[in-house]
Amino acid sequence: MLGMDNYVRVRGARVHNLRDVDVKLPRDAIVAFTGVSGSGKSSLAFGTLYAESQHRFLESVAPYARRLLQQAGTPDVDEVTGLPPAVALEQRRSVPSARSSVGTVTMISNSLRMLMSRAGDYPPGAGRLDSDAFSPNTAAGACPNCHGQGVVYEVTEDSLVPDPSLTIRQGAIASWPGAWQGKNLRDILAVLGYDLDLPWRDLPQADREWILFTDEQPVVTVHPERDPDRIQRPYQGKYSSAKRLVLHAYADSKSETSRAKAARFLVSATCPVCGGRRLRPEALAVRFDGRDIAELAAMPLVELAGLLRPHAVGSGPAAVLSQDLVARIDVLVELGLGYLSASRSSPTLSGGELQRLRLGTQLRSGLFGVVYVLDEPSAGLHPADSEALISVLRRLKDSGNSVFLVEHDLDVVREADWLVDVGPGAGVHGGRVLHSGPLAQLRDVPESVTRRYLFSGTARPPRRPRAPRGWLKLRGVRRNNLRGVDVEVPLGVLTAVTGVSGAGKTTLLGAIGDLPEADRVVRVDQQPIGRTPRSNLATYTGLFDVVRKLFSATQEARARGYDAGRFSFNVQGGRCETCKGEGYVAVELLFLPTTYSPCPDCHGARYNPATLEIAYRDATIAQVLDLPVDDAADFLADVPAAMRPLRALREVGLGYLRLGQPATELSGGEAQRVKLASELQRTSRGATLYLLDEPTGGLHPADVEVLMRQLEALVEAGNTVVLAEHDLAVVAAADHVIDLGPGGGDAGGTIVAHGPPARIAANPSSRTGSYLAPVLRS
Repeated sequence: MLGMDNYVRVRGARVHNLRDVDVKLPRDAIVAFTGVSGSGKSSLAFGTLYAESQHRFLESVAPYARRLLQQAGTPDVDEVTGLPPAVALEQRRSVPSARSSVGTVTMISNSLRMLMSRAGDYPPGAGRLDSDAFSPNTAAGACPNCHGQGVVYEVTEDSLVPDPSLTIRQGAIASWPGAWQGKNLRDILAVLGYDLDLPWRDLPQADREWILFTDEQPVVTVHPERDPDRIQRPYQGKYSSAKRLVLHAYADSKSETSRAKAARFLVSATCPVCGGRRLRPEALAVRFDGRDIAELAAMPLVELAGLLRPHAVGSGPAAVLSQDLVARIDVLVELGLGYLSASRSSPTLSGGELQRLRLGTQLRSGLFGVVYVLDEPSAGLHPADSEALISVLRRLKDSGNSVFLVEHDLDVVREADWLVDVGPGAGVHGGRVLHSGPLAQLRDVPESVTRRYLFSGTARPPRRPRAPRGWLKLRGVRRNNLRGVDVEVPLGVLTAVTGVSGAGKTTLLGAIGDLPEADRVVRVDQQPIGRTPRSNLATYTGLFDVVRKLFSATQEARARGYDAGRFSFNVQGGRCETCKGEGYVAVELLFLPTTYSPCPDCHGARYNPATLEIAYRDATIAQVLDLPVDDAADFLADVPAAMRPLRALREVGLGYLRLGQPATELSGGEAQRVKLASELQRTSRGATLYLLDEPTGGLHPADVEVLMRQLEALVEAGNTVVLAEHDLAVVAAADHVIDLGPGGGDAGGTIVAHGPPARIAANPSSRTGSYLAPVLRS
């Protein structure tokens, strides 16, 4: 019977750009989804298969419980059969909370807390503590002085008054608010008898202390200076010290802008009560093997496992919990993460480190008979790290699971049992399954872009490295894990910064960009271009401003008094008020997934009827936003301000995207190229320093070639390009390489080798070199 064999079968998938896709995929196998960026791989793997699996799971959950779960929605597909339960591991480059750590991501912290609670050595007479008492993220465990942060924030005279040569009237107290509130504080001080016109440094020390730090809040009668334009009556003014105002704004303000301004005047220091260990004294008094929980959490995982291993014998609480911890840690050590500590904050981890932490946690979970759907698991990984990744994928399969991965790293793809190639192009030019079967059979699919790279490779003609026109010199750089690094970055050439995941590449990029000698710095990082559908291709590149001005300049728009704001779907006036410019309305179905349907009034156009009556060259604003970049370039060919961003988007291979395509629909590779295009459209003055953090992440090899042509053009125009990179073909094409390592975390942070790619390949100490050498030979 259909679906009862060992295959997952999909019929009629139409998610995003998929065009009625029919495909079969084997279970209990590693299945790789390939294709150029934007071809529809993720739409098939995540938007169809994972979403359908989650939808079926939620059908088995009580209706009330469904309302509490994040639901992916029902995919637009006719039928999916033979699909087991699925677990998704999507790309998430950062963790928003600073309280998240390696221990919380891997659940090592939970076991450590239980170990201390059940098997720790308590002081004589002390009562047993619950495991929550060993967590800095709970009220029971957090140090009451720093609230579990480990640091306290204070203000000093130097932070509040950066320029003591100024008088109070001239704004010496930089932390004071502006406008009326700042004037009010000055007027109150004048009433209290303080000199507003004496340089701050000349005021008596006692006066300075009181003004900045007093806990008193005196109320005085203020007689404002007369203003000829208005009547100002006396009022009762209450004074608050500069310290009180800053701490209140930082702790209680709902405005991110206000909190950010207050943070500029704060100085952090280690909490004097807990000594930075974040916990209450009674929790820190409990020991295991002579160490408190903060000391255990700060140890490298490989050392922690060594300490626990002797205790992992027997059947008591200490043995059972130690066995669990050692088993969890051993998987992470196998993945090359033994140098991390459980207390390491998640936001300080690289993308590759986070990916492997999540994979290790899944491997330890021991699930059987599920489909793991992974989104580019090799992204951000050095070739040495990819070997450990492939080993983990095989173990997941050998444990009785199916592994479906969206992947661009061809070394990882070659390890798959089955290949699904989607394409042939991107966007409207993709959405078809060109091949679903064993890898070797892709040779017989001429439409496949992947075929050429998977079997033939791409030999770049060798060239002599360009000569630098100068050097940027960094001395004694100490950031994160960089340990007094001295390095020279050549100007006017393409430099690749290499090293294993966590070696310090991104940190070094940041240090280079902060050099005062760097005139103009452009950073292209991995952050998305927008988190809501209201941000799109046109708004990010500035093209939307040009288009709106074209519509507002039409004769009909001028006659009606419509300005450029009328043609924005983000503000009242021109937008459809039924859907508030979204183009669709959400229908809440309580225990079923929220469904979305086109707005009944604008039918998805996002504008009200009056706005859509205005036409530019017989097209409405909604129709222009629906144009692909390639078509828009023809439509606006005689508008120079529009052609600059359009030309840049086409040059980075994004001609298939629609102008109004929401940022939330862009893949990671597409988002990065949109950022680069927005920079390429600017008038180049040369001598610009471009810093790119893994720009080939999420890109198919064909897309990498397009990107490299643009980077080469930037260098030829007199600019400097420095990129953190794992793609060996890109590294081989660089003029200069800075290799960091030798390991990651505390085992990295030093310069292993630097110079032309051939010098790196010949250096026996470089882990990158051993992988780079065969690429250079080919």
